[in-house]
Amino acid sequence: MHAKKIQIEDDLVNSWFGVIYMLVFIFGMQFTIVGKEISWEFMNFIIIALIFCAYFLNIRVPNYLFIPIILVYMVFNGSLVYWQSWCHAISVMITYWSFNKIRRIQVRKHPFINYMLVGVVWGAIMWYFVALKFSLSLDVYLQEFAYLIIFEALLYSYVAMLLRESTLKLHLLAFANHDALTKAQNYAAYTSEIKYLFSNSQQNNLNLSMMMFDIDKFKSINDTYGHLAGDRVLQNVVSTVQTVIDNNDPRVRLYRTGGEEFNILFPGYDLQSTKTIVKEIFLSLNNLTGINY
Repeated sequence: MHAKKIQIEDDLVNSWFGVIYMLVFIFGMQFTIVGKEISWEFMNFIIIALIFCAYFLNIRVPNYLFIPIILVYMVFNGSLVYWQSWCHAISVMITYWSFNKIRRIQVRKHPFINYMLVGVVWGAIMWYFVALKFSLSLDVYLQEFAYLIIFEALLYSYVAMLLRESTLKLHLLAFANHDALTKAQNYAAYTSEIKYLFSNSQQNNLNLSMMMFDIDKFKSINDTYGHLAGDRVLQNVVSTVQTVIDNNDPRVRLYRTGGEEFNILFPGYDLQSTKTIVKEIFLSLNNLTGINY
């Protein structure tokens, strides 16, 4: 959508995905046992689906969507006439908001404990109203509640394991695509990105511009002051250029493609529209003074 210049917010797409996911998952499971005395048996899976959307997918479902979905589910499940169902529905919404809240505030100290506390407290409340409605025995209530706690802990552990692997892959990718000295993206990242951007610009008739520059007399700096001084020059050049880019448009990307050679890609820019950033970059570089080698 972004490539086609369709203006849409990522959070909006994410929210609708969460709504559709819950509708298909919850209504699909409940369809086979709706109206029966055992219609409570999938409750733990429904709760886990809610937790997955609220905490791990971090999807914020607005009230104008959440409340109608709950009401439609109650009509579908034939539970509108039960006060216990209304209490359960309210506790479901509060559970979702609670998980969403602790996820969004990014609790750094003991996130697992905070996650489990919310799950245990509201899980007990939700199952209490289910037990009242279906006249479940204490043993069944405790058994299902214990299953819920186990499922919540397993879900957290499994997703945490996946995230650790994903984080490691991102670190390895960043290491492979970034220059260790200057932290700018390297030639490998440049060749990969230029192929994608060039193909995308041709297919979708989008503008694409590129700037190339190098550091004059860089060899003489190394020969005169040593390679450590040369490294400082490279670091200061990258830092200066990156600051200009960040202040103008983060979509513009800087790459170190050689020893003292650099390329900058301007996706969506024609030549005329690059002039402001290009001039600012050269002015900033030409005015660099007072570097202690």
